[in-house]
Amino acid sequence: MPQLHLYVSKDLAEKIKQEAQAADMSVSSYLANLVKREVVSDWPEKFFEEVVGKWAGDPLVRSPQGEFERREFLEPEQA
Repeated sequence: MPQLHLYVSKDLAEKIKQEAQAADMSVSSYLANLVKREVVSDWPEKFFEEVVGKWAGDPLVRSPQGEFERREFLEPEQA
């Protein structure tokens, strides 16, 4: 597996360590997940097979929304 190296400030490195620890992950795994989330734009594997079209409950129906509410115009404050 390829390795990437980067340089960050001490403050940022400490924040990354804290976030990784809070996520119960190594810093390497934590950063790899961040990069993957930001770079990969594919749908999760089997997303369409497992999620889309799988609603098994009653049909979803949007109830009437009523009339559009008219509000008073607010004048900007004068300084």
